[in-house]
Amino acid sequence: MIRVALKVAYLGTDFYGFQRQPNLRTVEGELISALKESGAIENLGQSNYSIAGRTDRGVHALGNVVSFCTDKEPIINQINDLLPQDVRILGSARVPMGFKTRFAHKRHYRYVLCNQQEDEWDINKMQEAAHLMEGTHNFINFSRRNERNPIRKVDRVAIVPKNQLCLVEVEGESFLWNMVRKMVTVLDRVGKGELGVKDVQKCLDPDYQAAITPMTPESLILVDVFYLGVVFNEDNYARTRFIKALGVECFNHQKMVAATKEMMGVLGWK
Repeated sequence: MIRVALKVAYLGTDFYGFQRQPNLRTVEGELISALKESGAIENLGQSNYSIAGRTDRGVHALGNVVSFCTDKEPIINQINDLLPQDVRILGSARVPMGFKTRFAHKRHYRYVLCNQQEDEWDINKMQEAAHLMEGTHNFINFSRRNERNPIRKVDRVAIVPKNQLCLVEVEGESFLWNMVRKMVTVLDRVGKGELGVKDVQKCLDPDYQAAITPMTPESLILVDVFYLGVVFNEDNYARTRFIKALGVECFNHQKMVAATKEMMGVLGWK
């Protein structure tokens, strides 16, 4: 008996989130089905199966992690052949039998903000506000107020302009529900001049009740999950196949954008 960890990538667009739900298409549902069919898992309850994180509906990932005990080393591309194109195992690692998937050393999220007009954000103000979110804080205003432990340590929050996009990089050991997307909401509003840097300090005060609406999930990516002493063996073939699947999805979106722009033109938009 061995224990393995798999690095899982997926395009969250057509899933009702990661976690299994009855009669709904989820990443975990597709993954477990393929693991069983391939023989990697025979009995889910006895495999000590666990996951790194339950991403919300619409959220994407390049490095979520699942682990389980098995009698044989899983063949990645055999499992991938049983998965739909929008889910792919990108790598694997042998881990100790006591490996706890949820207790990662660090998680890395990236949120992609799109620019509707030139100079939409004050990047310097956004970065100043981002630094205030780094370190250990009570993030109760960035999640549900009934969280049992809202104290979280955020290692890094960086604002990275990229052409007409603005990437928000967030790294830390663990995050509350909706925490990253609410952080991005605050940073976006600071960048647009709707909030000041002092307002960010207020939001980090647990005695101050702030109503923060999370950004939409479709622009959030779980880039990677890191564990001390664990090195994943990346599969280049699986990586290439997933890039091709993403390319098809991108082209389909471009066709939709072209059609909607044409409709706007017919209605008189310039």
